[in-house]
Amino acid sequence: MRPSVIPLISFCLWAAISAPVAAMRDYIDVVGSSTVYAFSTVVAERFGKISEFRTPKIESTGSGGGLKLFCQGVGMKFPDVANSSRRIKASEVELCRRNGVQDIIEILIGFDGIVLAQSKLGSEIRLTRRELFLALAKNVPNPDGSENTIDNPYHTWRDINSTLPNIKIEVLGPPPTSGTRDAFSDLVLDYGCHTFTWLAELTEQSREAREKHNFQLAGELKRKQRRLCRMLREDGAYIDSGENDNLVVQKLNANPDALGLLGFSFLDQNSDRIRGARIDGFEPTFSSIASGNYPISRPLYIYIKKAHIGMIPGIEAFISEFISERAAGENGYLSRKGMIPLSRAEREDIAQRVKMLRGKAQK
Repeated sequence: MRPSVIPLISFCLWAAISAPVAAMRDYIDVVGSSTVYAFSTVVAERFGKISEFRTPKIESTGSGGGLKLFCQGVGMKFPDVANSSRRIKASEVELCRRNGVQDIIEILIGFDGIVLAQSKLGSEIRLTRRELFLALAKNVPNPDGSENTIDNPYHTWRDINSTLPNIKIEVLGPPPTSGTRDAFSDLVLDYGCHTFTWLAELTEQSREAREKHNFQLAGELKRKQRRLCRMLREDGAYIDSGENDNLVVQKLNANPDALGLLGFSFLDQNSDRIRGARIDGFEPTFSSIASGNYPISRPLYIYIKKAHIGMIPGIEAFISEFISERAAGENGYLSRKGMIPLSRAEREDIAQRVKMLRGKAQK
C-alpha cells in the first residue's frame, strides 16, 4: 500500500469511530413560547446548579415556531422539549407523526393571563373585549346595523366609545407564530366578534353543518368566521413587535399612549413601570387570574419527546424539577415570577404521571 494512502484511511477510520460520539448531546434542548421561556429559564438555571446535569438550552421562538422545530424529527439534532402557551394543534400533531415523532407527553404546568399593558405615564384605560375587537379587526360590522362588514373606520379609542380616551389606537403585539397571539384571537377577538349576533351565528351554522356531515360547508363557514373575526388590521393600529416581550415593555415607556399585548408575568416583573388595563371590569392580578374572574387567561404547557427520554441525559429530572412543589407549587419560585399554579390535586396527578413517564400523549 502506498504510504500516501495510509493517513487518509486512518483519518476515515477515526472519523467513522468518532462520528457517533460527536453527535451525542449532553444537554436538554428546549424551544418555544416566549411566555413559558421566562419560567423555563428560571427552572433551567436552578436545575443546572442543583443537579448533576448541564443547564438546559432554552430558546424563545414562539409557541408555533417551537412546535414546528420540535416536530421535525427524532434524534440529537432536534429539540427535546417544546414550551407552549396554547395546546398543541391537530395539524402540529400530524406534522410530528409525518416526521416520526410518535409519542408526545403533554404536561400542563400552570396558567397565565394575557394583559393589555400600558405605561404608568399614560392615561389609564378600561376596555371590553368587544371594544378590543372593534379596535383591531381589519373589517368590522357596519355601524348602521346591517349584516355586513366595512373596512375598520376607527382611529382613536373615543371613536369606538365616547367614554374612552381620545388617543390613537396603537397596540404592540406578537406575531402569528406566538401562542399569546393565538390565545388573544380565541379569548378576545372571537369573543368580541360573537357579541354581534349575525357573526356568532356563523359558528353555530358551522357546527350544525358538521353534525349533518356536510364538512365542506362547515369548513367554508369556519373559514369565513375566522376571516371576519380574527384578521387584524394592517394600517398601523396593530404593530407586530416580535417575540421579545421585554422589548415591548421598553416601547411602552417610550410611547405612553400605546398598549402592549403581554403575558401577566411580564406585567408582574415590570409593575414599577407598566400597569394592566381592566378588561370587562377586571384588573389583571394574580388572584383574579387564579380565581378565573379575569377573562383573558390561558393554560401553559410543555411537550416532551418521549423517544428522547433515555437518549438525552436529565430530561426526567428536569421535568420533575419543573413541576415540583418548590417550583410550581402555590409558594414556589415560579409563582413568584408570575405563573398561576395548578391546584394541589392537579399537581399531584401530573407529578405521578411524570414519575411513571406517562403523559397525555396526543394520538
